[in-house]
Amino acid sequence: MKKVLFLAPVLALLVFLSSCDKIDKLLTFTIEDSQSVKIATGFPVNVVTPVSPITVPTRSDEKFKNENTSANLVKDVKLDRLTLTVTDPSSENFDFLSSISFYISTDGNDRILLASQDNVPMGVNTIQLTPTTAKLDKYIKASSYTLSTEARIRKAISRDITIRADSRFKVTADPL
Repeated sequence: MKKVLFLAPVLALLVFLSSCDKIDKLLTFTIEDSQSVKIATGFPVNVVTPVSPITVPTRSDEKFKNENTSANLVKDVKLDRLTLTVTDPSSENFDFLSSISFYISTDGNDRILLASQDNVPMGVNTIQLTPTTAKLDKYIKASSYTLSTEARIRKAISRDITIRADSRFKVTADPL
């Protein structure tokens, strides 16, 4: 009898926690975005060098509305994936790139690492960066954010290279 009395609250707690995970899954959606970054000829070799920052309009209010939520109900935003693809010239790959880091900010004082990749593989034209685990709520809720990039070039670049950065953010909102 004592075992039953002890197990009943434990089972109730497990059911409650399981239902919370299911509710979070129902209130979770993704926001995807795509930006292009140009790496120009003349980049110094073997030196971490910043690439011109890009301001990205979030259009988050519209995206939240489409998901039947609003910015004040968003409780958690994390980067789920950041993929880089060489788009121009189409024959180019990432052989020129040794490492790359993307940062996100809304002003100069809140810049944090978004994703990075050290030891970029040779012979590929698409790479997945390792995303940060930082909470990104304030960046996605803002009207815009700035992406800045630092790259280490492995070998001299003979022509400008355009890279498309495809990001996917996982967003979880509160139900009320």
